Amino acid sequence: MSVHALSGAELKAHPTPVPLTAQDLKIVDRLAGLNVLIGVLALSIGALFGVFQGLEHARVFNIYPWLQPAIKTYYQGLTLHGALNALVWTTFFICGFFTFAFVRSLNRPLKYPWMSVVAFILMVVGLLTAAVPMLTNNASVLYTFYPPMLADWAFYVGLVLLVIGSWMVGYSMYFTYYAWRKENPDARAPFIALTSTITMAMWQLATLGVAAEILFQLLPNALAPVLGYPAPGLDVLLNRTLFWWFGHPLVYFWLLPAYVSWYAMLPAQTNGKMFSEPLGRLVFWLFLLFSTPVGFHHQYADPGIPEIWKYIHMIFTMGVGFPSLITAFTVVASLEIGARVRGGKGYLRWIGRLNWGDPSYAAQNLAMILFIFGGIGGLINASYNVNMAVHNTMWVPGHFHLTVGSATTLSFFGISYWLVPKLTGHKLFTKWLALAQAWTWFFGMVFFSNAYHTLGLLFSVPRRTMLGEAPYYSSQWNPQMMESVLGLTLLSISATLFFAIMLFTWILPRKLDKPIEMPVAQPLDPKPAPKWLDTWWPWLNGAIALVILSYGPMLFQLVRDAEFWSKGIRVW
Repeated sequence: MSVHALSGAELKAHPTPVPLTAQDLKIVDRLAGLNVLIGVLALSIGALFGVFQGLEHARVFNIYPWLQPAIKTYYQGLTLHGALNALVWTTFFICGFFTFAFVRSLNRPLKYPWMSVVAFILMVVGLLTAAVPMLTNNASVLYTFYPPMLADWAFYVGLVLLVIGSWMVGYSMYFTYYAWRKENPDARAPFIALTSTITMAMWQLATLGVAAEILFQLLPNALAPVLGYPAPGLDVLLNRTLFWWFGHPLVYFWLLPAYVSWYAMLPAQTNGKMFSEPLGRLVFWLFLLFSTPVGFHHQYADPGIPEIWKYIHMIFTMGVGFPSLITAFTVVASLEIGARVRGGKGYLRWIGRLNWGDPSYAAQNLAMILFIFGGIGGLINASYNVNMAVHNTMWVPGHFHLTVGSATTLSFFGISYWLVPKLTGHKLFTKWLALAQAWTWFFGMVFFSNAYHTLGLLFSVPRRTMLGEAPYYSSQWNPQMMESVLGLTLLSISATLFFAIMLFTWILPRKLDKPIEMPVAQPLDPKPAPKWLDTWWPWLNGAIALVILSYGPMLFQLVRDAEFWSKGIRVW
């Protein structure tokens, strides 16, 4: 037997793996817990304003006159609802969940833990900075902050810090992934670590548009009166285009963390296995490719953009539906495997043998059911001609309450039901209330979203409008408005239950019956995924190329022909 001594070059190429210690996990868990805490607090405030808006729309009760002078207008409340729910709750929860799951998936500590700490601090500072103008009615520009409406400069600075902080969370993951890859050059990356990193890479591409909008247009105009120089002016169409570069991929930033759980965690919670890990990897690579070049389908009604570019983005948007269809097949197949292990029989009767008694599982499965209808509505929104029937109507909030409000938020509720007990070391407050919370959210969203879809489709009721005070309010809307109030009532009960469960799980030191581990589903086929599904360069380069091809010529034309004549205005 001969002994081969490793050379210095070989040692450098294959460094010794860094062990994951209890201290490393403590740092990660604390970061994850703080992110989740801030996210839940933001959701509690944002959801409350959602209740106020729904009651106002149905002319049940307009609370806004009673909130003055703290909250001056309905549109200030709408801004808080949209920004806190769609931006703050989701971003903080995703960063916390990914930090927790990524490290455990790689079984390696963060390469630079200080980077994740700085990221969290930046995100909190950004949130507080943006919150001041929102709470003082100096940033009532809604979550899309369309120009020429202009917010206080602090709002934009806060958003920039929040995004930079989320980028740094991604950088922390990239450096750690690269270090792991050097230590394991021939191994396939664990599914959770790979897909989490792909999601953060997609987020980097998606946020370049809104970063350019804020840094080169909105912030210079907002700072002009403060610093005493003439406002350079705004080009509305250019700004809308830069926003929707970011605005629709934001949907996939919300959705893909739920996909990580649906693919790689949920089957393990019902005794199942991943039906096809290679298909799961392919789905995330396809999202990286097609998530960003889709923004013009939000601008079908915008003049100044040739139809050919709208059609191109429509095709890419339809392309994004393909990985979702793959997901519908593979995830359901994974769950069916578990149900049959649990004694399920027949073509459909196996569904009853799924782990419905576990609130974490039930919440996420119900989220998937609601997302079926959200996905169908998304294809309608992306259709060039059909979109015109529902554009800027109540159909749109009905749709995104099935995406960010259901597929994402209800999945995050389910993840919280194992993640928060794991982070706190405390037993979940009560399983039965958690189950009630999941089901009331499900039925509440069924009624609420159906009512808003119908109002938009049948009556063209406008969105982003204080409908209760509108002179054109019609009694024909009353049946759907009452249905929305029923849904809103169930959603309010559900939200109250969720916040109570989180609070009492945190403050009541009831020891766990047994240790909680992150659920990880094993693949049905133990063979490693093909190498091309574990290789970054073709997918990442392809995604960058598609962004350049789909946006480059049109942005060049918009910048070349830009007329910065529009001055920022304060409507409220």
